[in-house]
Amino acid sequence: MLDSDLVIQLGEIVGSGNVLTSDEDVSHRKHDYWVLSHLQSWVDVFEGRPGAVVSPHSVEEVQAVMRLANETSTAVVPFGLGSGVCGGVRPDQSTLLIDLSSMNQIREIDAFNLTATFDAGVNGLEAEEAVAEHGLTIGHWPQSIALSSVGGWVSTRAAGQFSTAYGNIEDMVYSLDAVLPNGDLVTLGKAPRAAAGPDLRHLLLGAEGTMGIVTGVTLALRKQPEKRQYRVFHTPSLSAGIEAQRQILQAGWLPPVMRQYDERETRRTFKTWSMEGHGLLLLVHEGPEGRVEAEVNAVDALADSCGLIRGDEEAGIHWMENRNHVPTWNELFDRGLVVDTVEVSSSWSQIEDLYNSVIESVSNIPGVVAVSAHSSHAYRTGINLYFSFAAAAEDPMDLEPIYLDCWKHIMEKTAECGGGIAHHHGIGRVRKPYLVHDLGESGLALLRSVKDALDPKGLLNPGNLIPDA
Repeated sequence: MLDSDLVIQLGEIVGSGNVLTSDEDVSHRKHDYWVLSHLQSWVDVFEGRPGAVVSPHSVEEVQAVMRLANETSTAVVPFGLGSGVCGGVRPDQSTLLIDLSSMNQIREIDAFNLTATFDAGVNGLEAEEAVAEHGLTIGHWPQSIALSSVGGWVSTRAAGQFSTAYGNIEDMVYSLDAVLPNGDLVTLGKAPRAAAGPDLRHLLLGAEGTMGIVTGVTLALRKQPEKRQYRVFHTPSLSAGIEAQRQILQAGWLPPVMRQYDERETRRTFKTWSMEGHGLLLLVHEGPEGRVEAEVNAVDALADSCGLIRGDEEAGIHWMENRNHVPTWNELFDRGLVVDTVEVSSSWSQIEDLYNSVIESVSNIPGVVAVSAHSSHAYRTGINLYFSFAAAAEDPMDLEPIYLDCWKHIMEKTAECGGGIAHHHGIGRVRKPYLVHDLGESGLALLRSVKDALDPKGLLNPGNLIPDA
């Protein structure tokens, strides 16, 4: 437990009502949305809780809390809205959890310069709705948009469903504020573009609370699109759909949404609109009316040249209306299942081998009842795959080892095929053992050196992201 004197000092900074210590009061801050944490709670073997939860309401309070933590060598875990899915939040009783959800002010919306500044704890959907009132959009639509925070987007290096045209969160961050482990405040980013040395914003982007505490974010905005149009194509093979996507992007067209589902996922997700023996490619085109019309015509021609068959656009509307509706983990546990999604990426030339290798490998794991994939983010140089797996066991205690085995096979097969092991959900604890595949031993040593320089006492989110030497 945290020292009682420390708890009293925290109360003097933020008010005693904003410091929680009882089991009941901290129960919703024990972990994030990682399925394994929920599974362990469901079978009543989860251990751990923060020693205290503190809820600051200003940047100055965050600084004061961090200075106190530094002086007392107290470990600190930043917490946004808890939507992370990789185990980035697993505090123990020696840890102080800083709940940023009370820092939820929209600081400024600048419709002339197309920027908006938010406290880090602002709910993502509320941020989008606020700029929409000005005829604008952030353009960042993660599936968790109604459950995640703006600061969490930055900390996990998130991607949204419209990323193919609008980019990922790193393409939208204009500037950010962060409190460092010693309590200092830094503002990183000052202009639309800079050559002022290395871009220090990237020390916080994707750092998952290990380098500093993001307290504010300025995002670059876009105007709401004039027109939106859907296209749906049946793909006779995985390679045909991938080739169509490659040609579309390398020709210079940028549909914000391009999602290709393999045959298994097409049957499950688009049952009404599926075609026997085919997968499905879904596109959303939006923007100025003239550009949308030109893009749709060009994409139709490219899809036809790749052997794709035009489908019913109602499938696209169905996806748009239902894209964020998923069952809860507990609903699946009650059915004897553990389910997860694993997003990876690769070059165009390697992606089909990666898909085949992962599907074959995971399918052979005892207990696995389904494994499939779709692509959801694509680039001129390559594409991602979003694998889904489901495993069953008569004894719920057997679900965890099967789950971890599935992750191991996906990570290792992805690395063997030359792919990147993490596209947009981050590292947390589930991917930490495999980070070496992306960074190499020298890269991991460099990451540890950066961590040691910024946080020499190792106070911020210990045990997350960075493998031990």
